[in-house]
Parts: sequence; C-alpha cells; structure tokens
Amino acid sequence: MPEAASLSRTRLARLMEEGAVRINGTVAENPKAKVAEGDLVQIVLAAATESHILPQEIALEIVYEDDALIVINKPSGMVVHPAPGTPDGTLVNALMHHCGASLSGVGGVARPGIVHRIDKDTSGLLVVAKSDVAHHGLAAQFEKHTVERHYRALVYGIPDASDPRLRGTKGVSFEQGGVMKIQTQLARHKHDRQRQAVFFDGGRHAVTRARVVASFGTPECLSLVDCWLETGRTHQIRVHMAHAGHGLVGDPVYGGRRKLSEKAFGAGAVAAVKGFDRQALHAASLGFEHPVSGEMLRFEAELPEDMAALIQAVEGEA
Repeated sequence: MPEAASLSRTRLARLMEEGAVRINGTVAENPKAKVAEGDLVQIVLAAATESHILPQEIALEIVYEDDALIVINKPSGMVVHPAPGTPDGTLVNALMHHCGASLSGVGGVARPGIVHRIDKDTSGLLVVAKSDVAHHGLAAQFEKHTVERHYRALVYGIPDASDPRLRGTKGVSFEQGGVMKIQTQLARHKHDRQRQAVFFDGGRHAVTRARVVASFGTPECLSLVDCWLETGRTHQIRVHMAHAGHGLVGDPVYGGRRKLSEKAFGAGAVAAVKGFDRQALHAASLGFEHPVSGEMLRFEAELPEDMAALIQAVEGEA
C-alpha cells in the first residue's frame, strides 16, 4: 500500500472482513491467501461515517495546533473519551466542536484520533491526531517508545538509592544519577477489574523511571518526583510508585491510607494533603517527531493551580 494511504495492518484486515478488498475482481475473504505477480488488488474505502459522539462547546487550553494534530493541556476532572457513566463532557466532545469539519476519517469514523490518554484526574499534555497520516505516524512513535513523556508527581517518602528497603524490592533498581527504575509486568487486578496490579509472570511489560526533584519535611517526608515513561500502560506511574512504597498523594486507588504527622508538618500542610482529592500527577512535558513535517516538537505545561498550591503548603510548613 502507498504510505500516503495510512492504512494499518489492522485496518486492512478489517476491510477484508467487510468485503472491501478484491483480487482480480474476486472478494478477498482469506487474509492469509497468497498473491502472485501481476494480480490486481482493489481496495474500496467508504466515506467516513459520522460519529455518535456529539460536539460540545467546552473550553480547551490549546498549546499547539496545525492541520495534522493538536496538543491540549487537559485539566484534571476531564475524561478523554466518552464511556459508560461519562457519555459527554469529555475531551473528545470538545474536540468535535473545536475541529469541526477539519477532522478526517480516522479508522473509518469522523472523530478525533486519540493516540494516547491520561486518567480523568491527571492533568497535563496530550496530543491528538487530526488526520489518518498523523494518527498512524504518532501511533508508530508511541509503539516504538520514542515519545518523550515526563510527569510530575507528589509522593509519600523519598525514593532514595541508599534505602535498603527499595534495594530489596523486586523490580526496583537504580541507575546513574540516583534514577529509580521500576520494571515489572502490569495487568488487571485479579479481584478488582478496575485496578491494575504488578506481576512478574504474565501481563504487559512496563518500565517507569523516577528522579527526586525536591523533598519536604522530616522525618515523614513528601517528594516532588519527575517520572518518565518507557512504556505507557494504564495507571502505570500510579501502580509503579505504589509498588515502590511511594504512593501518590491523593490517589484514592493506589495511594494507601498514609497520613502526615503535624510533628513533621504544620496543621495547614497536613490539612492540604488530606484535602487533596485527586492523584497529584501532572503530564508536564511531551516531545515527539511531527508525523508530517518530521520536525521535532517539545511542549511543557506548568503545574496546575491545585498542585502548585499543595506544594507551596507543604514547602512552607516543612
């Protein structure tokens, strides 16, 4: 197939199942059938069907936009894509309104090309494709793990290379410069299908690296950590940091029930941490190669107001 057609193997297989591929005038029913030199292969692409998702006028913080893609700084609390329980008010609803007719048929449906996602209560940067070419080009970079993604997280404790407990935690190691590397398999929790869990046999390969940016309080400490992804699995940073014993502040699923003592922090800081009602996680930077121009792009987003205020509270009373 010509590269400009931007048809993935998955999409081609689906087209065969739909009877849209013919070889020498006969419908190609078997995707494993061999072809010979001189065979004529015809693929009929139907016009993109309208999505069931309705456009909604919702304010977006647009960091960058061109004909191929758009980079959004998503606020916490916004779901990326409609799902049971959240039928509207999502980022996709907002993009449908903002982009209008400029969206092409990604996957055969006129809708924004969601290439990657961040959790509802995680804030920060994500890139969305506006064309098939951009969608496949970006998806290939995510698959090859060449996209730069750095997150800022406020966690309990200090991930320190000198900590013997961490040295003995399976899947945790340290690299030059005090960088903590967490390498495990991730899969759905055996008893709670809404959660992810660490495994070492089965599941999907996942690698997270983390470096302490700042620490607050003693002896019960909090740390601002720079986390970056080699892979991108559901809840990866949240699960991995909890596995290392440094769960995220405010994380209702993986953060545990840790509390701060007023002996280490003032009452204001303790109240600020206790009252923080989402995981303290922000997608702070995003870098990738433009799928059309080949230009290297990199974007940064400052901490949102709630995380900045939280850090200021614990820093001021540590």
